[in-house]
Amino acid sequence: MAFLDFQQKLTSALADFARSDLGVELENIAAEVPPKTELGDLAFPVAFELAKLLKQETGEKQNPRAIAEKIAPVLESFDFVGKVSIAGPGYINVYYDRASFLARSIKTKEEAIQGSKICVEHTSVNPNKAAHIGHVRNSVLGDTFVRILRSAGFDVEIQNYIDNTGVQVADVVVGFMHLEKKDLEQIKALDEQLKEEGISFDFYCWDLYTKVGLAYQDDESLKEKRAETLHLIEEGGNETAELADYVATRNVECILDTMERLSIRYDLLPRESEILHLHFWEKAFTMMKERGAIRLEEKGKNAGCWVMPFESHEGSDEHDTDKILVRSNGTVTYTGKDIAYQMWKLGLLGLDFRYRHFTTYENGQDVWITTSKEMNDQAGLPEFGRAEKVYNVIDTRQSYPQEVVKKGVALIFPERGEDASVHLSYEMVALSPSAAEELGFELSDEDRSKSFVEMSGRKGLGVKADDLIDRLEKDAFNEVESRHPDISDDEKKAISHQIAVGALRYFLLKFTKNTVVVFDFKEALSFEGETGVYCQYTAVRANSIFRKLKDEDVTNASRMILEKRDAVNALFESDEGEGIWPVAALSARLEETIAQSVATAEPATLARYAFNLSKAFNLFYHHHRIIDEKDPVKRAVLISVADRSRTALTETLATLGIRVPERM
Repeated sequence: MAFLDFQQKLTSALADFARSDLGVELENIAAEVPPKTELGDLAFPVAFELAKLLKQETGEKQNPRAIAEKIAPVLESFDFVGKVSIAGPGYINVYYDRASFLARSIKTKEEAIQGSKICVEHTSVNPNKAAHIGHVRNSVLGDTFVRILRSAGFDVEIQNYIDNTGVQVADVVVGFMHLEKKDLEQIKALDEQLKEEGISFDFYCWDLYTKVGLAYQDDESLKEKRAETLHLIEEGGNETAELADYVATRNVECILDTMERLSIRYDLLPRESEILHLHFWEKAFTMMKERGAIRLEEKGKNAGCWVMPFESHEGSDEHDTDKILVRSNGTVTYTGKDIAYQMWKLGLLGLDFRYRHFTTYENGQDVWITTSKEMNDQAGLPEFGRAEKVYNVIDTRQSYPQEVVKKGVALIFPERGEDASVHLSYEMVALSPSAAEELGFELSDEDRSKSFVEMSGRKGLGVKADDLIDRLEKDAFNEVESRHPDISDDEKKAISHQIAVGALRYFLLKFTKNTVVVFDFKEALSFEGETGVYCQYTAVRANSIFRKLKDEDVTNASRMILEKRDAVNALFESDEGEGIWPVAALSARLEETIAQSVATAEPATLARYAFNLSKAFNLFYHHHRIIDEKDPVKRAVLISVADRSRTALTETLATLGIRVPERM
């Protein structure tokens, strides 16, 4: 049973006591976790709030400590409470009954769905080349937040927006058509040739995109081809658009394969082309004009543009471009299209996409993609969109456009408000100068003097996600081979993959979202310190204990704790029991850590919990000989604590998208 269950029961009892015995209503009851278990497992400052409310009711000054002393017996009536102490002027410190906690069965994961659907959009890589480490941070953050929401019981739909009509795709198309002089059939033939040579199509496009960027610097006529190509792609129904669709779709397939290596999956791939061709924007534009959410500028530099004015930014030039939804030439900006898309995700647009099946993962999960074509098999499809809340995982540089989207939807639908749209922002991933040079990039003296080097796809400066995973797997394989030379190569590869994914995902998750991640190979590949590998190793160590025990040992331990309750509590109060309860208590805080991660939209909170639990368990492991312990009561306690710790750690790592290998 998790401590969050205990807290909810105690909070409910406090509210009932305040209402029935004191005649006041408590709306929010604050609870705190003391920094050390010696100071209690939970602290309530509620007596001070009650004293304030009673004075308002009666006009008489109330003593918080006297109120706390009346509350203590109410809390002590629960069988899971060992004692309640009053500290200082009225703080209520609750100590859980150790034996009662250990005797309770470990809570199984609930499947109940909380409320309406939540939509999380993440990854959204431009489908013009391979994904790099910066894209992986977006995907890992988004995927982990989805796992956190689902662990908390929410129904979540995962979307990966495909900007298949944007300028980046146009650049690669320019490269194929005007630098390499290839038509669609020749590109398809090239694709087959690349497969035979073991070269990924998105890797080829990575290099081509860089070539185009360099060519633009010397060839103005090629830049003109970009505008022409972009127009043809957006228009659709022509050879250029067909070629672009093939290039974008193949890149999407490659990117999904990359993300699958990290156990990152999606439900729906909405495409920008359908937002244009199915008239989503036109519908949203009409609704915004009807409700006065936008205005046509008649003078100034934005004359002829439709803009969404915000008073907080009036007179500021910094974000003027982001406020423009329709340019003076009639073209729609990214922000405008994003508002239409956001309205659809929230079920507010009154239009829907058409869908076709895209692929099926190994676990049988289907992935769907939007299409402009008429489809005959739309009946029985999953219902996409219509979410109660939408989280958009986009880097912090897009904060203001996301604010425009949020405010824009709220202006049109004030009944839904701004809370329905959440920008889950994060800082960029950069390279340390040493990492950039290690990858073979030539840096200027100015770049070398910087603390980090920002990646640029156009310059080809970046770490391809697949290359990084390959390198991590290779290093992990060497480590596994040195430790376990006798196991099969297939098993070594499987373990190495799990270690590599754990190392990469944890590295990207341990930093808070607002921290710039400076990627460095040595730090990412470290097998010591605050790493995913350390957490995995701890879970493997915990599992190894139970491979040496008999199946009935855990059941017998619970029975012993029930029968010897007084002896168990005496053990915890003795010097011999020092260091046992903290790890048991920490293992019971997973549920509230999940709740905190949901409330703050911060996966780093859960990553830190995994590391702290790993440290606590390893300290516990080094101080106590679990299997060889002779005292039957202490042995039962040690087995129970170890079982709870490994269960909590394994579930935490799974929520972080990290698997526990059989051995390390």
